[in-house]
Amino acid sequence: MAQVLMNIDWQQIRDFLTYQIIEGDPRKEEFHFDTWMLLLIVVGLFLTGLFLRVVKNFFTRKMEPSDKLKFQSIFKFFNYIVYLTVILVILSSSGINLTGILTASAAIFVGIGFALQDFFKDIIAGITILVDKSVLVNDVVEMNDKVARVFEIKLRSTRAITRDDKVLIIPNHLFLTEIIYNFTQNHSKTRESVHVGVSYGSDVRKVERLLIECAKAEKAILKSPEPFVMFNNFGDSSLDFGIYFFIRDSFVDLRIKSNLRFAIDAAFRENGVTIPFPQRDVHFYQSKPINYQNSSENTSNEDDN
Repeated sequence: MAQVLMNIDWQQIRDFLTYQIIEGDPRKEEFHFDTWMLLLIVVGLFLTGLFLRVVKNFFTRKMEPSDKLKFQSIFKFFNYIVYLTVILVILSSSGINLTGILTASAAIFVGIGFALQDFFKDIIAGITILVDKSVLVNDVVEMNDKVARVFEIKLRSTRAITRDDKVLIIPNHLFLTEIIYNFTQNHSKTRESVHVGVSYGSDVRKVERLLIECAKAEKAILKSPEPFVMFNNFGDSSLDFGIYFFIRDSFVDLRIKSNLRFAIDAAFRENGVTIPFPQRDVHFYQSKPINYQNSSENTSNEDDN
């Protein structure tokens, strides 16, 4: 063993470890970066990664799957801060004066801060969403007249799939600045409605009964709470009714409403209930009587010509 240690060229090892990747004079406290610092950073990041993994496993071992995903998203952002701190500590402990570097880079950091302000807003909003649970996976939300089901929440953005099977990527800061409807925040049930007009003179109680029967016959409509009918208005051309009902999955309410409209149309046809189209009465008013004699003479003159 001693013979092996004597045969090692320690000078070559020393030269390798002190080889300056970025040259500078350490005696003048100039910034320099050598192989030894690189090895320290690699080992430090490796050990830090192992430590963070142990910490994450310790806190998530008894968490529910949904809470575990939220913690991992927040913890990932915390990892970046820890890694950056480790690098700065290693450089500082190696004798590098970081004050000058940070001062010289202040203007760059300010510019980067302005450029990434939306990025940081998204991250802060993402942490807020994960903590206060304003939006959860499988929630049905509506934004800018688009309805979508959330399937992934990340620190910077939330992904949801629309009724057209398209992925909607929502920057998280919009959840804090825009009005967003969450159909399933309180529970999975939502109340929906279908509106229809019937001709004046129709039996309104008969219309009510037919609407209730059509709603109860639709399998996707819940039996409890029961559907109900409201006589909404005396319209310009019709008596306006609405059938109100509850469903379990509001993401597919368009299909349920379509099926219900088909059933209502068929029931109305079978029972003689008419759905009117808009009608208008046009009245002409004259300031003086029409001279039919002159009109007849003009017409005969045109025929002679």
